[in-house]
Amino acid sequence: MKKNLLIIGAGGVAHVAAHKAAMHNDILGDICIASRTQAKCDAIIASIRKMKHLKKRSGKLYSRQIDCLNIPATVKLIRDTKSEIVLNLGQAFINMSVLEACLETGAVYLDTAIHEDPDKVCETPPWYANYEWKRKKRCGAKGLTAILGVGFDPGVVNAYCALAKKHYFDKIDTIDIMDVNAGSHGRYFATNFDPEINFREFIKVWTWIDRQWKEYPTHAVKRVYDFPVAGPCPIYLNGHDELHSLSKYIDANSIRFWMGFGNHYINVFTVLRTLGFLNHLPVKLATGQEVVPLKVVRALLPDPQTLAPNYTGNTCIGNFCKGWKNGKKREVFIYQVSDHKQAFLELGSQGISYTAGVPPVAAAILVAQGIWDPQTMVNVEELDPDPFIELLNQIGLPTEVKEIKPGSKDSFDGTVRDLDVELADSTAACIVSAANPRIALDREAQAKGLVRAAKLVKVPKKAKPTAKAAAKAKPAAKSKARK
Repeated sequence: MKKNLLIIGAGGVAHVAAHKAAMHNDILGDICIASRTQAKCDAIIASIRKMKHLKKRSGKLYSRQIDCLNIPATVKLIRDTKSEIVLNLGQAFINMSVLEACLETGAVYLDTAIHEDPDKVCETPPWYANYEWKRKKRCGAKGLTAILGVGFDPGVVNAYCALAKKHYFDKIDTIDIMDVNAGSHGRYFATNFDPEINFREFIKVWTWIDRQWKEYPTHAVKRVYDFPVAGPCPIYLNGHDELHSLSKYIDANSIRFWMGFGNHYINVFTVLRTLGFLNHLPVKLATGQEVVPLKVVRALLPDPQTLAPNYTGNTCIGNFCKGWKNGKKREVFIYQVSDHKQAFLELGSQGISYTAGVPPVAAAILVAQGIWDPQTMVNVEELDPDPFIELLNQIGLPTEVKEIKPGSKDSFDGTVRDLDVELADSTAACIVSAANPRIALDREAQAKGLVRAAKLVKVPKKAKPTAKAAAKAKPAAKSKARK
């Protein structure tokens, strides 16, 4: 068994992972939380102790300060803490540095997102081939276990693909991965995870259709699907980490990713992008000072962890799979629903961080027990999904499987039509109040049944036309129609 866990990062996902790891420290051993800002690590530790989540009280739980771009310093940290498993939950910019440190020390490497170069966004697929996969042979030669992208998406959804292949289909035609957040955090605007990473991943749309990569404009292809618990939600075709490995390891004609966005998000994103605020490269001010617009936006937006106390509603993430079993067409939706409020009551977190933070701990437990230990670099879909999903069922992320009648109203059609047709159907309309932005948001939420119509500025009802006015209007309408 491998012992002692080093968690790198101190954001919302790391908060969840640290709590869950503490609840299983009898298996994982000592836990060290390290980040550039040690105070954030200490705050997580204080939260764990306050909620009494340390299962084995004699187990060591402590923090360290680290800049993980400094590989020698990271190597020293791994050795000093005697960590045999490293859980990288920092920004994706540090992946290669942490992986190199693991290669030098022999510690198991786990992460939850594909590596990113600060100067590049949405790289040409398959993205993994640019960074992680270049080190796969070295991992195999050293017998080092490295499990890539083991959050929820990527991560659990990759395991859902492997589950579909193993148990539900003889041949898979299409997989549509769908991620929606039907929740409300009460802020004017905020992202549910690191704003910088959030915005960067929606700059381009690369998707896997008919066994080839295709590129589409952002937010150009829209569908509305009635999700379990979450209800009807608009979703948009997007590129995402998991497609880059699934296109290689899962035999399917098309694998697409869809993300839920409300009209308000689309509006803010479009304005920021159009004005250049999502630019990831430095710009020079009149003073001569250089700033990165995207980093300025990140600094101005709320920390995702601060959204947790007032978050309500649910998330729903799953794979809609189509194919054949025993010669017959089959459709299956494999999914997971989480509740924001429940996540806060359990761990002081919001639901998005919860869904991303629990799976890497489940993976660490399976590694520690020797159940998942390939001794090389793998993506999640290359591993046996059964023990992973079974463990997730036990520790907070239960999976549901829904059989769908092929072609029924519950089916999902992710076939992308001609772009001009898709663009015509993908518009997002927003109501704006310059005097009080919350008014427009509350009305939108009210229409969705999320909040009551309390303390809103009343809009005068449109008076019904008199019979005389209606009579005058009718001929005018006909005349206009003839024109």
